Amino acid sequence: MSSTATSQGSGSTAPVNSRGRVIVASLIGTTIEFYDFYVYATAAVLVFPSLFFPNLNATTQLLSSFAVFGVAFVARPLGSIVFGHFGDKFGRKGTLVASLLTMGIATFLIGCLPTAEVPGWTILAPALLVVMRFAQGLALGGEWSGAALLATENAPANKRAIYGTFPQLGAPIGFILANVIFLVFSYTLSPEAFAAWGWRVPFLLSAVMVIIGLYVRLKLIETPAFTKVVESNEVAKLPIGRVFKSSWRELILGTFIMLATYVLFYLMTTFTLTYGTKPTLEGAQAAAEKAGKPMTEAAAAAFIPGLGYTRNDFLWMLIAGVVFFGIFTLVAGPLAEKFGRRKMLMAVTAGILLFGLLFVPLFSGGFVGTMGLLIIGFTLMGLTFGPMGALLPELFPTNVRYTGSAVSYNVSSILGAAVAPFIAVWLWELGDGSTFWVGVYLSIMSVLTLIALFLSKETRDTDYENNVA
Repeated sequence: MSSTATSQGSGSTAPVNSRGRVIVASLIGTTIEFYDFYVYATAAVLVFPSLFFPNLNATTQLLSSFAVFGVAFVARPLGSIVFGHFGDKFGRKGTLVASLLTMGIATFLIGCLPTAEVPGWTILAPALLVVMRFAQGLALGGEWSGAALLATENAPANKRAIYGTFPQLGAPIGFILANVIFLVFSYTLSPEAFAAWGWRVPFLLSAVMVIIGLYVRLKLIETPAFTKVVESNEVAKLPIGRVFKSSWRELILGTFIMLATYVLFYLMTTFTLTYGTKPTLEGAQAAAEKAGKPMTEAAAAAFIPGLGYTRNDFLWMLIAGVVFFGIFTLVAGPLAEKFGRRKMLMAVTAGILLFGLLFVPLFSGGFVGTMGLLIIGFTLMGLTFGPMGALLPELFPTNVRYTGSAVSYNVSSILGAAVAPFIAVWLWELGDGSTFWVGVYLSIMSVLTLIALFLSKETRDTDYENNVA
């Protein structure tokens, strides 16, 4: 695979990354990162509540597991500052290698942790889980922006949105890999073996993918855009200070432009898995009867019902939906090039707003309705997530681009993704099992994103290389 090509914007021949290397390096990195992230997300719903919080009731176990899940989102803005600093000051390549190593080591160590049921580890086990989760978030805080810049700063003219979808595609691929591996082990192992050690294997397997990712990334050549910044002596001494001084408005707009995307994704994955696998009232009553402990009228009245699918069945449904996520992530790139990022995203966000109002009728439509909800939701997810790989970096000058896009992307993760599972569960219980208010919550977040898009400018024709703060 050749790494020599004509540099963008000049007639000279200079060493740059070939198209194939850019695609593989940006895609494999985010696939590994999101695989690691989703392995934890799945475990947070399926096994961590009972393994790391065994002395709590079922609802508190789940909320405690979600709290640890949310720790990573708190860490991500810090990661965006740390990795953004090195990415803008010393280059994209080395920073991407460091973020991948951090994520891989933390994920591998989660697979080695003793559980809270082991004598002497009641407090230490969940505490170490929090530390590892923090490290995962720190790494992901720097990973996405670096991968997006790797793709877009190597893109030919008028193809940044298309190249920008390559790292975005890592999200659905990572999700599918993580959940298929969980399903294989849950089918081949007894529930006792899966809870005892089977859940660890997906975490440990990440080491293999990290080695592959490191091999690809170590062969990268620095992007032409950053090379120009170095040659013109425009490297920011303190990127975080420079970006807040020169681009504070873009930081705010970028944060809210991503808001609806984050809320949609974590409602479609974490919340739907919780809601879909929670027993129906009839199922819970039947299980209680079978156990010889019939539910009282008070317990039945207080019970918050779900859809009653088995864990494995609903994971397959999610995987089918995520296929549409991947397909429409790729579709989004050409559309964003043709119609512009802003116009396209305004239309898609309006669709997300309307989709939020369809939660109750779709969830009430049995298997067909639920699959319809997953397909529509993940289709919208692909269409809104795909252009972000180009749009957020385009908001910022080259010498603070890594930091600016990373901060916007990851602060939005706190406002959107970190609190989404908590708010969704609370609204679900507030509605006595109805998902009406959960959908309204998504629609309100979409309104905020629409306002941010309305206040922003089109970035398609931005001078991507000759632009410094």
